[in-house]
Amino acid sequence: MKLKTKDLLTLAELTPKEFVCLIDDSIKLKKELKKSGSKHVLKNKTLAMIFQKPSTRTRVSFETGMYQLGGCAINLSSNDMQLSRGESVEDTARTLSRYSNCIVARVYEHELLAKLAEHATVPVINGLSDTFHPCQILADFMTIKENFGKIKGLKIAWVGDGNNVCNSMIYGAALSGTIMSIATPKGFEPDKNVVTESKKSTKIELTTDPFVAVKNADVVVTDTYSSIHNKNPKRMKKFLPKFQVNPELMKSAKKNTIFMHCLPAKREQEVTSSVIDGPQSVVWDEVENRLHTQKALLTALIQA
Repeated sequence: MKLKTKDLLTLAELTPKEFVCLIDDSIKLKKELKKSGSKHVLKNKTLAMIFQKPSTRTRVSFETGMYQLGGCAINLSSNDMQLSRGESVEDTARTLSRYSNCIVARVYEHELLAKLAEHATVPVINGLSDTFHPCQILADFMTIKENFGKIKGLKIAWVGDGNNVCNSMIYGAALSGTIMSIATPKGFEPDKNVVTESKKSTKIELTTDPFVAVKNADVVVTDTYSSIHNKNPKRMKKFLPKFQVNPELMKSAKKNTIFMHCLPAKREQEVTSSVIDGPQSVVWDEVENRLHTQKALLTALIQA
């Protein structure tokens, strides 16, 4: 499948059909890898990776994905590039477009990513920004489909901070027809524009009560409260203990509810070890599925 969009910055660039197809293609690639290995459909293709901040899953999954598809990936930290010496984003975009077939960038400010995409002539993928994390959500919805055999009509409960991952998950819910209930402390709600736009396609509920959110939920999701973007320790008082995913909260959801977390997790804060290591947790499937969804996305964006 070839995507109509040049870039993937927010998931809003995708149509519902494209979103579902990416999930299905990811599942096929996973089966293919385990059965006979990946086909080198991106032979002689190069992925330039810009990382302004640390990364484990995003970097390794993209590097491994390009290798398995027959291409190569070049990792570029901010200190390795002329960006650190004042070269403009525009000139960086034009330069990398002459050397590579695609760019993935993990940045602090989404505006930088948008500017990079505007001036690059090759596809640009959001590897995480302050407002969105679309690649994570592709893996999340792949994991959901693997567990339930479907996505549409399920209920996802988000508990915690209405952050970049939450924003992207709302878009994913809208694209797939998934119901979403979001429990955050007052003042920590997800982006209003994302919620308003997504409500046109599916039911999005906002609450300050985690038990309301998880009632009849098929999926319970959380993320760290203090991210790379905000490490203020005073935030903890707004979240703990009310917004912690623990066994008591999980009991309020369905018996076959699964628990997801994009990682890294801060155990005993947003989630207890008993939940993340428990039988309902699918976090390691999420980790693995980052590889397969990155491969599906790269294949769909780069002309083979």
